[in-house]
Amino acid sequence: MPQQIDTYARNISDEKQHSVIDGSSAGTDKRYKALHHDYGDPNPLRKLAGAIKDHTLHHLDEYLEKSEKALTDRGVHVHYASTDEDARQAILSILREHGVTQLTKSKSMAAEEIHLNPFLIENGIDCLESDLGEFIIQLDGDEPSHIVKPIIHKNRRGIAETFLREGIAADYNDDPETITRRARVHLRGKYMTAEAGITGANFVCSDTGRLVLVTNEGNSRFGMAPNKLHIALVGIEKIIPKERDLSVFLNLLGRSATGQQLTVYTEFINGPKSANQADGPEHMHVVFIDNGRTDVLASNCREILRCIRCSACQNVCPVYRQASGHAYRSTYGGPIGAVLSPILFGSRFPELADLPKASSLCGACNEVCPVDIPISDLLLRLRDKAKREEIPSEGAIPMSPFATLATSPSLWRTAMTMSKAMNHLPIQVAPIKPLQDWLGQRTLPESHGGDFRKWLKERRR
Repeated sequence: MPQQIDTYARNISDEKQHSVIDGSSAGTDKRYKALHHDYGDPNPLRKLAGAIKDHTLHHLDEYLEKSEKALTDRGVHVHYASTDEDARQAILSILREHGVTQLTKSKSMAAEEIHLNPFLIENGIDCLESDLGEFIIQLDGDEPSHIVKPIIHKNRRGIAETFLREGIAADYNDDPETITRRARVHLRGKYMTAEAGITGANFVCSDTGRLVLVTNEGNSRFGMAPNKLHIALVGIEKIIPKERDLSVFLNLLGRSATGQQLTVYTEFINGPKSANQADGPEHMHVVFIDNGRTDVLASNCREILRCIRCSACQNVCPVYRQASGHAYRSTYGGPIGAVLSPILFGSRFPELADLPKASSLCGACNEVCPVDIPISDLLLRLRDKAKREEIPSEGAIPMSPFATLATSPSLWRTAMTMSKAMNHLPIQVAPIKPLQDWLGQRTLPESHGGDFRKWLKERRR
């Protein structure tokens, strides 16, 4: 049985937890300053973005057809993959057709989702991650723990030790600029010897067929410029109706993800290179992947497919900050993962059904989401689904006693009157064993309740 999130959080090292807390809280602060500096009230923009995505999802079949036509008109080969295995095999087939034995890969959550790297390596293709964070993850045989900052759980000392161990550095140096320079020197040579580049896509414009890539390192440009073949792996939910809609999403994505007005590199990919271009891929393939997305679309949690992978909900979530992304046992951690993973992968990994309980339902994720996803509502829907399907949840406290208490005025008054006594009672006297366990893992605030009715009664005199 996999570790529950609270168990994982208790066992996480202080160093790792501090890295996650510092990195996520800094991201939240930057997002707030950037968004509210430029928009007095960003909520109308968030709601507009959500409405555009909702419209697209309701007409996804039409926009997929339009996208395919527009891409094909630009000389792009379009493929459809129903499952993760279909996507892996499609990419492998394309690579073998072109005789590729080594490639570089830009950051892609869809590729992480289908575990593309190990599959390609097992099939004799040297696949190198070129995003700095993903490169370090690959060197360590680790897994990303954040959508935008895959190594949020690491610090510069550990990275410097990795570079020394792997021979990328001749001596130990944990200066961030030095680490970055050493990675750059190592990767530049790999770009020039690679025979193909694999990327994801942040958006696909169905009216023009342009792919839009948003990065801060420019590694996707290096991965495409010297190579003859470009493959883009794209989730079907990444389509947007028109290129003009980018003005909404790009203004929200950079500010929500990294606190920037605009990310450093925003690339519009028009297809394979034209006759008057000196460099660039001569062949381009787009693999649209479903991998459970149509199941999500048919569920009562379809709003989660609005997600533009900004990670703002991860950064602000108190549970994620304490546990890190690895606690979620899936590609997607934090609030987005607590909703998406059980319905995207649940039929194959039923143990993920406990993830919707990894939330305090504080609503912070709703407030920061740039496409206005009602994440708290979706978590409650999934909890209700688990309850109706009688999916067991290890260590969960039954809520029926609380329901009885909360719906009986006389019992509630008595409980509120006696609540101050809890400040002086040891945990061991808790009447229910699961309650003892629950209280043993938490420090409750001192109770100051119980006087409201007395105050109100005096006010009425």
